[in-house]
Amino acid sequence: MITGGNRMQKPSELELKILSVLWNNGPCTVRAVLGLLPDGKQRAYTTILSTMQVMEKKGFLSHSRDGAAHVFTPALERDAIMRPMMGDLMRNVFSGKPSAVLQCLLDEASVDKSELTEIRRLIREYSKQLNKE
Repeated sequence: MITGGNRMQKPSELELKILSVLWNNGPCTVRAVLGLLPDGKQRAYTTILSTMQVMEKKGFLSHSRDGAAHVFTPALERDAIMRPMMGDLMRNVFSGKPSAVLQCLLDEASVDKSELTEIRRLIREYSKQLNKE
């Protein structure tokens, strides 16, 4: 999240999708982002371009030039944006309980064996860290 004065700016849903494309794929042109958006909705090139220009003004993105093309890069790491948003969600919707968040995710997502194995691995790692403290 970005601080503007005393106000925290959160990315919009479309801005989060654009950030996700860039976090997952690295620096991209507007056309590449348009083709990689995860929801499959048809959007105009100009819609994505103007959104990304606004995101740059907000401090979410930066760009460089590659010939005539602008190549955009996230200005912040995923955790810098997602941790505060997830914390707010957990406090405001799930009474501050991580277990309630996890239960909701498990109920809503298709969790295959490999994903469940990864979740268990993350919990084991976290437990080890708690035991060291």
